[in-house]
Amino acid sequence: MAHYVAIIEDAGPDEAVSLWFPDLPGCISGGDDIDEALENAPEALAFYAQELIADGRQLPPPRTLDELKADPEFADDLGKHTPVLIEWPPRTDATE
Repeated sequence: MAHYVAIIEDAGPDEAVSLWFPDLPGCISGGDDIDEALENAPEALAFYAQELIADGRQLPPPRTLDELKADPEFADDLGKHTPVLIEWPPRTDATE
């Protein structure tokens, strides 16, 4: 099972929490709190995958956290925000 690294940006208690995937440009999720943003992340990933498939493309392979830390484009964001792993494809009740 693959895991995509997502970056959580928590702006504070009165602001929405955003979550985005460095390997998937434009794939974002969010919520009123971190738990909700994490809960919504697999759905955002699924919509992103559907759009790529509709365009005849596939999801790119996920990079590891170490690979992303070595990428100057994302190193600063990884230092400022919280990275998390989002499982793909998400588990279903039949696979748990």
